Amino acid sequence: MPTILLIEDNKNILDNLVECFELNGYQTLSADNGKKGVDLLATCTPDLIICDILMPGLNGYEVLQAVRENSCTRFIPFVFSTSKSEKNELSEALFLGADGVMTKPYDPDLLIQMTRKLIASRLLHGKKQR
Repeated sequence: MPTILLIEDNKNILDNLVECFELNGYQTLSADNGKKGVDLLATCTPDLIICDILMPGLNGYEVLQAVRENSCTRFIPFVFSTSKSEKNELSEALFLGADGVMTKPYDPDLLIQMTRKLIASRLLHGKKQR
């Protein structure tokens, strides 16, 4: 069963994401801030990370940087979630190495569709990247 790490400081959004993924057959790990999310990566290797951008402490950009700098996590697909739809923020997220961006509020079908594609892509190319 694929595992998704969800990093989101809004409890209601985090709970909704956990429910959405678990109803679709995914195992979830969750963190309510960036530091906890990065700390979880020391003990597990999820198949996908979905991370809010604007959070206290470590923001999403800093989480992505920590993920990409770690040889054990650098190839995990990473999706930013944001309530902003400004083009410059979305472009910056992709420029920094995110594999995707989802804008809140989420369309659950699109979220699951993106998840399936990113995990399948990682499975197809994972051995080449390690």
